[in-house]
Amino acid sequence: MARGHQKEQARQKAQKEAAKRSAKGSQLGARAAGLQAKHPKDTIPSESEFEKK
Repeated sequence: MARGHQKEQARQKAQKEAAKRSAKGSQLGARAAGLQAKHPKDTIPSESEFEKK
């Protein structure tokens, strides 16, 4: 087990790393944008549009 000074150093190191992780921010916006998928058939014109031509 860590004692005294070693325990204090480990706690400070853990705090610094936690601060680095929290400062990066959220990626939920990028995730939501990446999950916007279109079905391949959505890009094909309808039959009525072909008949017009």
